[in-house]
This record gives sequence, C-alpha cells and structure tokens, in this order.
Amino acid sequence: MPGQSNNSRFVALSTLIDEGRHLPPLPPLRWVKEQGKRQVAYICFSSGTSGLPKGVMLSHYNIISNVALQVAYETYGRKLAGVETQVGLGLLPFSHIYGLVIISHILPWQGDEVVVLPRYNLGHMLAAIQKYKVRHLPLVPPIAIQLLQNKSKCDSYDLSSIEWVTSGAAPLGAKTIESMQQTWPKWKVGQGYGLTESSPSVCTTSEHDILPGTSGSIVLGTRCKVIDEDGKEVTELEKPGELYVQSPNICLGYMNNAKATAETFVWDEDGRWLRTGDVVVVRLSPLGAEHVVIVDRIKELIKVKGNQVAPAELEAHILSHPFVADCAVISVPDDFAGEVPKAFVVKDLSTSNKSDEEVMTAICKYVESHKAKYKWLQGGVEFIEAIPKSPSGKILRRVLQTREKGKSVEVTSKL
Repeated sequence: MPGQSNNSRFVALSTLIDEGRHLPPLPPLRWVKEQGKRQVAYICFSSGTSGLPKGVMLSHYNIISNVALQVAYETYGRKLAGVETQVGLGLLPFSHIYGLVIISHILPWQGDEVVVLPRYNLGHMLAAIQKYKVRHLPLVPPIAIQLLQNKSKCDSYDLSSIEWVTSGAAPLGAKTIESMQQTWPKWKVGQGYGLTESSPSVCTTSEHDILPGTSGSIVLGTRCKVIDEDGKEVTELEKPGELYVQSPNICLGYMNNAKATAETFVWDEDGRWLRTGDVVVVRLSPLGAEHVVIVDRIKELIKVKGNQVAPAELEAHILSHPFVADCAVISVPDDFAGEVPKAFVVKDLSTSNKSDEEVMTAICKYVESHKAKYKWLQGGVEFIEAIPKSPSGKILRRVLQTREKGKSVEVTSKL
C-alpha cells in the first residue's frame, strides 16, 4: 500500500477465514422470516446538496439485492471484455454509499482484488495504480479533473494497466470525458447513477455499451418510469420528466423523519416508488439500449418567465470555455422574469493576464451565442476561489444560495 513501509500489520482475508474456522460458533440469530428485509444494516446520510442531509435506513435485503443485481448486470460486459477478475482501486471513503457498496461489497463479490488507500492522495493513487496494475478505476469528478490538471505528474507513472474508468456520485462533464479520452485513449469511461436511497445503484454503464453523456442503462431487477409536470407517464425518447424508481434495493425510509419519508416514497397500483427528484430523459445507444440522461434536480431548475433552465446544462457549456476551470449556476430573483441564472466561476490559470471584466464578457457572450435568450446569464457572473462541493463532488448549491441571500440582505439593510 502506498505510504506504508511495513505491511506486516495487514492480515489477508484468507488468513482471517482460516482463523475463523477455529473460533466458537456465534449464537444463532433469532430472526423471524423475512426480517432481513426490515432489519437496518446501515444508516447512511444523503448528500444534502439542496437541503439538510437525512439519515437513510438501508436493510440487509437492500444491500444484498443491490450487490446481486448489479453484478448480474455487469457480467455480460465483463465477459465480452475478457475480464474474469481484475484489480480495482478503493480510493473513495467507505462512509459514502458509493465506496461502501460499489467498492467494498460489489468488487470483492465479483472476485476482484481491491487495493484500499488509507486516504485520498494523488501521488499515492498513481503509485498504487503502477504497483498493483490496476485495471478498474472507480472515481468521482473532482479526481478526474485533478488527473487532467496534473498530467505531467501522471506521465511519470505507468498507468497503462487502466482500461475501465467508472464515475459516479455527480455528473462527469462532456468536456472532462473528452479530455480524458484524448489524454489516455486506451481508457473507456462510463458513468453510473444512483442515490443513497437506492443502495445506491439505479443505472450504470456496461463496458460493451458506452454512450457518452448518459449514466448507462437500468440495472437488472429495477423498474423506472418518467413522470411529466402534469403527472402523466412519459413514453417518448428525449422527453424530460421526473424519474421514479422501484426495486428491492429501495431503502426503508428516513430515520426519525416521517414527513420526508411520506413525500419521497409514494404508492400507486403498481406498488411503492422512490421519487428521485431528478429530471431525466431516455436516449437510445447505437446498440438500441435505453440509456438514462440526468438533466438536473427538480428543485434546482430555474424558472425564467415560465421556461425551465437546467443549471447542469449551462454549467456543462460554460465549462467548455477555455477561461473556466470550474463553475456552478444558481437562480437569483428577478422582478421581471421571476428568476434568472447566475454563474459562479473559478477562472482558469490562462486568464492571469486578463481583467475580470474581459473574462466575464467572454463567458456571457459564449452563452449568448449558443443558448436561447431565457438561458442567458442575466444574474451575472461572480468569480470565486473554489466551487463548494460535497466529498463526492456534488455542487453544494445551498451554500451558494445562502451566500447570495446574504448579499441581498446586506443590500436591503443599506437601502
């Protein structure tokens, strides 16, 4: 393990199994039939990007179902790629649902070797990839961006073993994916989508069917439907609506929060559904498979004169401008339009010889030349040192909204 000079204190799994054979048996569990479906195994917290985090109660049945269904889904793609077992990297915190289930449960169940880093460090990660010949690199968008920003450092390590990169927890922008594949042409890059409430997998990308910009196809055993603003089910491709999910890995509910549980988990004639709060469209891949595209959070959509603007759409576009290193878009109040988009931007190092006004003008013109008028940055552009994000890379818009509201209060008090 990188950073460890002496590995003698680490015990192999096979050793633990051998030692366990000589231990006295544990007292039998006095569970009634199907208690595993109701018994809480983990309490994981939602990301809290638009509100306070909630304790999500996940049962043993939820976790086991997610592992079994995703492994079954991935079997075909792995077979086509000639992968029986591989080396994966465990660099994400196991306190997060991605690290907890995808890395510490699913990878070992597939027979994969998992190299676990004690904490994330770019140098240690690169050294581990080189030393252990890592083929599968699960990551989150901030790590992908850091790899691209430190290409010269990456070039000093042998990363030729990597073939499969999977990103989750937050959307990976098209610009980032394109840059990764230009830099490392051998790498196949896929995305997945899930929630803490779904333990976490809803859809993921198979190695044999990659459609850039999507989060892959629905995993086995999962039912989904898309509901429009009028409450009607969407059956057409490329038509947006809220994603509802039904599967055996949907959680029991929120701990000590009956109100949020009732709002998020709804019933109809087909049973219990998880309202994800995410706007999606369905798109066909060249192989004819349905892929899910995450448009944005419903709560984060900006209503400009009745028109919906997805912050993620504007962010992806703004990020493709060479003056921009990172960005986030939020809504700000407007007396005429109701709401308008405002961009918070981290400037690229290449702008060091340009004034803020020049950079701001260039960004606004870039949006105006490619987007409908109601999507223009009428709320302005503000430069900041860093975009607030969760450990998994999700933009914490509530932090920016609070910052913006503080300015409004300050202006009002001055008036």
